[in-house]
Amino acid sequence: QVQLVESGGGLVQAGDSLRLSCAASGRASNNYHMGWFRQAPGKEREFVAAISWSGSTIRYTDSVKGRFTIFRHSTRNTVWLQMNALQPQDTAVYYCAASSRWYRPELRSEYAYWGQGTQVTVSS
Repeated sequence: QVQLVESGGGLVQAGDSLRLSCAASGRASNNYHMGWFRQAPGKEREFVAAISWSGSTIRYTDSVKGRFTIFRHSTRNTVWLQMNALQPQDTAVYYCAASSRWYRPELRSEYAYWGQGTQVTVSS
């Protein structure tokens, strides 16, 4: 069992930055591949970024490439999502998730564990 706790969300203006954190705890929590997803009101939860357990492989959805950076601590049980140049369309609840395999990290079904989410609101 892995527990995930996100933090760092908030209300910012367009062009600002935020850094989200996801702290993982529990059995072998540092050996999981980690992903960030987001869900805007009335929309499906969508993939944002993912990082392999070693940190050597990273994926981003096209809309955040060049603006968002995912990285993890050397102990691998904390993952961050640095978000720069935020836009109103980035407004959503952001969730981190943990997966035991690296297959299709953009798929929600790959992740067995989810955090409770943190709200990010970007005003124009």
